[in-house]
Amino acid sequence: MYELTELLQLIDVPYDGPSITVSALNTLSDAHSYELSFLQNKKYIDQLRSTTAGAVFVTEDMKENVPSHTIAIVVEDPYMALAYASKLFAPALLDESAPEAVVGEGSVIAEGANLAKGSVVGKNCTIMPGAYIGRGASVGDNSIIHSNVSLYHECVVGSDCIIHANSVIGSDGFGFATSKQGEHTKLYQNGNVVIEDDVELGAGVTIDRAVFGSTRIKKGVRMDNLIHIGHNCEIGEYSVLVAQSGVAGSTKLGRNVVVGGQSAFAGHLEVAPFTNFAARSGITKSITESGKTFGGFPLMEQKQWLKLQVKIARLLKS
Repeated sequence: MYELTELLQLIDVPYDGPSITVSALNTLSDAHSYELSFLQNKKYIDQLRSTTAGAVFVTEDMKENVPSHTIAIVVEDPYMALAYASKLFAPALLDESAPEAVVGEGSVIAEGANLAKGSVVGKNCTIMPGAYIGRGASVGDNSIIHSNVSLYHECVVGSDCIIHANSVIGSDGFGFATSKQGEHTKLYQNGNVVIEDDVELGAGVTIDRAVFGSTRIKKGVRMDNLIHIGHNCEIGEYSVLVAQSGVAGSTKLGRNVVVGGQSAFAGHLEVAPFTNFAARSGITKSITESGKTFGGFPLMEQKQWLKLQVKIARLLKS
């Protein structure tokens, strides 16, 4: 928690104005009066106008769109300023003052598993050798965590889940601000991952923690081996993702979406429930109509994609 004037001094942002106590960073749409936000992309200007953030990083030309109840902090590069500020709010990876890990009745913690202080394991769980449950992380009842799974700090696994070997839950999302000179500054990922009940993740799955808030895997999801989910994504209930698929940051899949192997989603998309994607689909735009099957790249309805492949094959023979 920082006074705004103190925070800005720590990141070398000149400022001479009113101050508030800032307890966290957040998006424009979700920020509260005690949180600091930013606007980098002008397509989110409506969110700026309606934000309830206590303060916001903006460029000079966007200052007039800041609501009267929000403090405008004018900077040349709001995203870079946010990246510097994010380090100040990065949580501790370990906390030796936290209470010892809590293990529920009937749970088996194998030799070689590591439960950090402040972690919680529910009833009737099995934690296999080499697994790591980080500070403040929790595992719900009846869940199985296989060998060498890493559950990072403050991440949540629900009840009746299975996470197979070598999966990593809560590693940092791929976020950084780049200067005009091409130098990269880390944007600290201060959110977490929430995996709801009855989820099974294959071996080698990686799910990035959110910048703010949570990356969320909803109830009943099934993921094959070697799948990557980017920061702030949401995977809808009972969706199925096949091996080597990837979902870029902030994309949301609706309920019962089926994703064929080696398919890839661009970031900031929304996919309607009960949408199907054939293997190696390349999804670069949101899908708004439920129940259709798509394939190929550029993406099109699967029937059209198959017809196109037939025509191309005929051209090669002619």
